[in-house]
Amino acid sequence: MERLIDISNNDEARQLFGSFDENLKTVESNFGVKIVSRGEKLAIKGAKRSVDNSARLLEEMLFVIRRGGAIKRDELSYSIRSFKINPGVDLEAIYLDRIEVSSRRQFITPKTQGQKKYIDAIREHDIVFGVGPAGTGKTYLAMAMAVNALKRREVSRIILTRPAIEAGESLGYLPGDLYQKVTPYLRPLYDALYDMMEISEIQDSIERGVIEVAPLAYMRGRTLNDSFIILDEAQNSTTEQMKMFLTRLGFDSKTVITGDNTQSDLPSGRESGLTQVQKILSRIKGIAFAYFTGEDVVRHSLVQEIIKAYEENSK
Repeated sequence: MERLIDISNNDEARQLFGSFDENLKTVESNFGVKIVSRGEKLAIKGAKRSVDNSARLLEEMLFVIRRGGAIKRDELSYSIRSFKINPGVDLEAIYLDRIEVSSRRQFITPKTQGQKKYIDAIREHDIVFGVGPAGTGKTYLAMAMAVNALKRREVSRIILTRPAIEAGESLGYLPGDLYQKVTPYLRPLYDALYDMMEISEIQDSIERGVIEVAPLAYMRGRTLNDSFIILDEAQNSTTEQMKMFLTRLGFDSKTVITGDNTQSDLPSGRESGLTQVQKILSRIKGIAFAYFTGEDVVRHSLVQEIIKAYEENSK
């Protein structure tokens, strides 16, 4: 079977084909088809199902390109992975969902269908739980949504918090002031923040209290109004800490809680607040749970294989 796809111009072809036609070669190897350029048309040959799937993928990529989007090598790999799982996946909705995070019009976009659902859940709900393995973008996308909300003046501050138990010692015994004590624990949040804002802007925002960082234990007794709050590594929160944190939510605020049930550092026999909360809050309207799998990993391809290996081992 053969199917033809129209190409409008050379610029469009260059973006679609990739450097040295690497995008087309990737599609060929994954779908078992042969792709040939014929002037302003692209011919796809092979078995009907393979041709149909690869043609639809390339047509979706073209639509994204024509709308000002970009298809990088990694994004193509994610797209192919999504197509193999669900041939009906809407790539346009994923790659054209732009989260503006800087004055330079820098955008963050979801890469998988799971990430897109997560972003939509954050838009539509005041409390969202992002649960899944490392590398699925739970923290990074939550930070992008927080920065976007701050820039759009939907909130007046961002509050970042995390349980500080990894070192196995009390914060009081660590050197420095509170900011210096908690910085190592909140490093993943800072890494995401530095990708989205200028260093000087971050420092100024912290000094003015527009961006606040604090260990989870310091949230007790507070009411957080007009804020975007992110609780990271929630699997390390106790059941008491989770209840305390969730009841801090004030008016005009939004909170995102992220974590991985398989990576709790709590003492043996101690139930994680993240595990418990999924049992007792799943039916409350206004609260959303977004679950990620190894298919949503957007790091190095080996990370996905490592996660799959551990999941199989645990079964």
